[in-house]
Amino acid sequence: MRRIFSPNVLQRVFAGLKPAHGPWNRDSSGSRVAVCVRGETTETDRQRCHLQLQGCNANAIRTWLGWPLLPFPPLPTVSPSHLSRPQPQHGQSHRSSSCVLEVLVFMAPKQHIAIFTTASLPWMTGTAVNPLYRAAYLAKAGDWEVTLVVPWLSKADQLLVYPNKMKFGSPAEQEDYVRRWLEERIGVLPRFNILFYPGKFSTEKRSILPVGDITQTVSDDKADIAVLEEPEHLTWYHHGRRWKNKFRKVIGVVHTNYLEYVKREKNGYISAFILKYINSWVTDIYCHKVIRLSAATQDVPRSVICNVHGVNPKFIEIGKLKHQQLCQREQAFFKGAYYIGKMVWSKGYTELLQLLHKHQKELSGLKMELYGSGEDADEVKGSAERLNLDIRVYPGRDHGDSIFHECIILVCLSYKVFINPSTTDVVCTTTAEALAMGKIVICANHPSNDFFKRFPNCHMYSTEKEFVKLTMKAMAEEPIPLSEELRHEISWEAATERFLKIADIAPTMSARQQPPSSQHFMHISPDELKKNMEEASAFFHNTISGFETARCVFGAIPNTLQPDEQQRKELGWNLQG
Repeated sequence: MRRIFSPNVLQRVFAGLKPAHGPWNRDSSGSRVAVCVRGETTETDRQRCHLQLQGCNANAIRTWLGWPLLPFPPLPTVSPSHLSRPQPQHGQSHRSSSCVLEVLVFMAPKQHIAIFTTASLPWMTGTAVNPLYRAAYLAKAGDWEVTLVVPWLSKADQLLVYPNKMKFGSPAEQEDYVRRWLEERIGVLPRFNILFYPGKFSTEKRSILPVGDITQTVSDDKADIAVLEEPEHLTWYHHGRRWKNKFRKVIGVVHTNYLEYVKREKNGYISAFILKYINSWVTDIYCHKVIRLSAATQDVPRSVICNVHGVNPKFIEIGKLKHQQLCQREQAFFKGAYYIGKMVWSKGYTELLQLLHKHQKELSGLKMELYGSGEDADEVKGSAERLNLDIRVYPGRDHGDSIFHECIILVCLSYKVFINPSTTDVVCTTTAEALAMGKIVICANHPSNDFFKRFPNCHMYSTEKEFVKLTMKAMAEEPIPLSEELRHEISWEAATERFLKIADIAPTMSARQQPPSSQHFMHISPDELKKNMEEASAFFHNTISGFETARCVFGAIPNTLQPDEQQRKELGWNLQG
């Protein structure tokens, strides 16, 4: 499209444009904008243009172009149909009054973002919940077409993974459950797609592994940006099209401190040594950039550290309620300390029971209540009883589901102190939720908690003595109300802003560029050499991952090179065997 406006108006229209190469600029909507001066540019001409179009409202023009509005008081609005090149006055030539700017706007299609993750609701794990929120808030921003890609399990595996023996007869049924769960927490749902890839549950690894080449879940015409939630997990046994060849940009988000978990197993340090190099290898050949949620994760090539997770907005609303009660000098908290986490020893229960037992005398009067489910739940409960600790153990509940929210209003909302001694988390979601609700948090001084150091209610200990001191202090004082800035910092809106900035993705992307032909015979640049080596490494991984024996040696589930007939039928996949 082509329109001509006065320089005065255009200066405000283009406020906030990011400079690009040549005469082009890019608006926040992704449109390409060319601005050029036509004719003479004398001061008299500029004044004349200004006078003739002084009533134009920059926001009216931006609305007409389909761009976001600017936050300044509007001038009197003129209909966009009246915006045209100023006509010369009587007796003047067109040339003498042609001090105008010509604007060419080329609307580019939105990019597609496909978010692949390793778990799905109703399994209440971080890689099921956080990617779902990420998809919703990216879609809410409105600048992208967003698709969430999650694993589909057979009914036998569903019974092993999902709580309360929940099972789904079809992907559509599970999708409906996921959308209803999300709507209960954020209200009106933004528009995004949900697709399923075939997966199988590994009882040995306690996780879901992809089956077959899951890149084909997304069609080639929508293969712009891929976000791999747990990129090492998704690519350990990947056999098929290379992620970097399928998608223009591949961003990995590391959720899990796998090395720390492996070290706790038999011969763990040897396994961790091998796993460290495998993780670096696969993330290097399959990802353009990797985001580590905290320094508690393994350092891998092309990685940066940034917490790109937020909390359920309901927790922030609860925090505002607590703030209001404290400001009105009302009692906001009625109970002592609690902890919520998957009930496995590696989630901090070992450290917690040891601390409470060793310092039972100093912590007399402290009553702890634990919420969690997991394979070690009976052992945790039995250990607390044998140590004669004043601890009550309850079944696990989501910190934000509707049942637990009702419980929060009556019980858990009244807890004042959240104690989390875990050092295997990357960024603990329940810690963030507790801070959002205005509680005091006692946690270890560990890289996984670095993001929370800015919150005044987060108290970190480095020694057992500090743990006792901080816990007793927390029980005797009231929390400090969160500032608006910190409330925003912990929200999913802020997390999405951080993600887009650190991932360096824009609403639109230029067309795929073909590699330039070499101008020098037998000359290979360092970048080309590195790319060739990476291609060879990816080819080697793809070859090895295609042999069933090699896959099983490295821990893959047998017969997972292709989905079985039942999964193909359930997913509607028409694959060659």
